[in-house]
Amino acid sequence: MQIYAHRTERSYKLSFGPRMLGLALGLLVWIAPVYAQEVLRTPYVADIGTFDPDNGFETGAMSAINNVYEGLVEYEPYSTRIVGLLAKSWEISDDGLTYTFHLVDGVKFHDGTPFDAAAVIKSFERRRDRGLILSYFLANVKDMRAPDDSTVVLTLGHPQASLLDALSSPWGPKVVSPTALAEHDNGDFATTWLNEHAVGTGPFKLAEFRRGQRYVLERNDDYWGDKPFFRQIQISVVPDISQQILQLQAGAIDAVPINYPFAQLASLPWGLEITAAPSMIPYDLFVRPNSPLDDAEVRKAVLTAINPALWVKDAFREFASPSKSVYPNVMLDPVNPIRFPTDFEAAKAAIAKHGAVNLVIGLHSAAPSYSRIADLMIAQLALIGVKATAYVLPSGAAYTLKDDPKPPDLLLTIAGPDAAHPDSQAKAFFTKDAPLNFFGRALAQADAIVDQAGQVTDVKERDALYERAGQMYFDAGIVIPLVDVNDVVVHAKGLKDLGLRPVYPPGNIDFATVRWGP
Repeated sequence: MQIYAHRTERSYKLSFGPRMLGLALGLLVWIAPVYAQEVLRTPYVADIGTFDPDNGFETGAMSAINNVYEGLVEYEPYSTRIVGLLAKSWEISDDGLTYTFHLVDGVKFHDGTPFDAAAVIKSFERRRDRGLILSYFLANVKDMRAPDDSTVVLTLGHPQASLLDALSSPWGPKVVSPTALAEHDNGDFATTWLNEHAVGTGPFKLAEFRRGQRYVLERNDDYWGDKPFFRQIQISVVPDISQQILQLQAGAIDAVPINYPFAQLASLPWGLEITAAPSMIPYDLFVRPNSPLDDAEVRKAVLTAINPALWVKDAFREFASPSKSVYPNVMLDPVNPIRFPTDFEAAKAAIAKHGAVNLVIGLHSAAPSYSRIADLMIAQLALIGVKATAYVLPSGAAYTLKDDPKPPDLLLTIAGPDAAHPDSQAKAFFTKDAPLNFFGRALAQADAIVDQAGQVTDVKERDALYERAGQMYFDAGIVIPLVDVNDVVVHAKGLKDLGLRPVYPPGNIDFATVRWGP
């Protein structure tokens, strides 16, 4: 009070001009934080390939795309629970073939077009029938119809217990304005226009698309649901993680969504904090056929040495845990988790008996976590007499390993699924025709169990079947699950409700829920 009184008394001696200047500067100081609170600034490591929700497997940009476009259902934040979005409720027929969705009323697209069942059908048919990259999500939908403006009926070719998960996936079907699709269809189903433009129903509109530089989302003030906290989302493309960290420390951005070095998380600069959440980010080793691990004794010795319980804390501190099965821990909690052998003396004896064992590990990415895991495993393998080396595969090379004349013995990769149902994991990575079965290996008996599990709706019974098949893939030496890593975002202190979802690629902040708070 004394300071305030002294300053007040002194202020009477100041001239009118300086007093007005001080008032103006004070207003600027007061306005600046308010403006800053209305704008969220976040970087992307990689550029956006396409903003078309049906025609690209974007990872870093999922939160932007999914805040502009919406589907019928979605995963709840921090969960794999399925909740309604543009569908307020739904029913499934007793035979599992017919799904009836009842739509939310009063929704409009960003261009003012009313949202209705016909718009859903048009968007879903575009995805399924036009040869687009993500058409497989609706491959089993044989019929779509709209009995009225607020009802959509999907009929399947065969029962698919994972359908709701497919519709909830971050890459699942979204609804695009039928007006925009018609206006910009130049014989390409509007794919060219939708690469850099967007008209959805979401809480944000795409306001600026400057490829390789900057993207801006503006709040949709006519949004049918809860209004976002931020008026604007400013997204910059900053590939260098060290530059992102410097910008965060300088206050030029508000978060580093991914790739903040785990070793630095224990000593963050003042004003920064961490939001971490469970995620479906499992690091796995895929084993090529005819590798040294085909020998059961060698494989057991190698498993002893690379047991993730020995090195997970060194690699990821408290932000990861050993995988319990070939499925992400968040997806399936096995009754009998996979066990790694622990007898090092037996492992050393087995290698000595076998003779020289050399292993080459291919790394799917140059991201620091891959080399850190590889270095730790190589050191562990040396303890039992196995010489191992690692190298980063060229971009895209992991997807052509089955045709590579000299593939690595092991591929280290993140085997994250596109939905939270175990079928999404098994049929993406393990079954004979799985698109990400990197070495093209097959185990017919396990595949048959996966097919059986895909028809089961009882979760306990379903998971028991998937667990059994997963154990078989592991026992056959096809895949070795290592660790499940949390989604870790480093951000300015006070940023709340990031809305991270386990199925999303890491770092995808939900712009609709994030806010500043105490």
